[in-house]
Amino acid sequence: MTVKSSSHAQSATSLPRAPRDEASSRSVRYLITMGIRVLCFVLMVVITPYGWYTWVFAAAAVLLPYIAVVVANVGSDVRSVEAENPERALPAAPERPVAAAAEPGPTVIRLQETPQVQPRRPEQPPREPEA
Repeated sequence: MTVKSSSHAQSATSLPRAPRDEASSRSVRYLITMGIRVLCFVLMVVITPYGWYTWVFAAAAVLLPYIAVVVANVGSDVRSVEAENPERALPAAPERPVAAAAEPGPTVIRLQETPQVQPRRPEQPPREPEA
């Protein structure tokens, strides 16, 4: 269903993730997997005596790049996007009205300011122009 063919507005909760956020998430998953690959290389060389686990580390180091790319690119498409109903998040109305408090509420103090009146200065006689 496209937005143009819809008779009502699309909900913000049903929109897919922003491309920038999705790319950032894929990069993080890819880098974590590649970090595990580097760790497998290091463990393959460092752990002695060599045995069956050396082959397991080698296989993981060889296969992890493919797995990292597939998980990073396809993993986000698997999640389904469902719209959330906002009415479920609203609190329910109280079953009975709340009784008025026995104590009077806080005292309200109102301040009303008036502008300060400046005393009038006596007017000076106009000056005559100097010749």
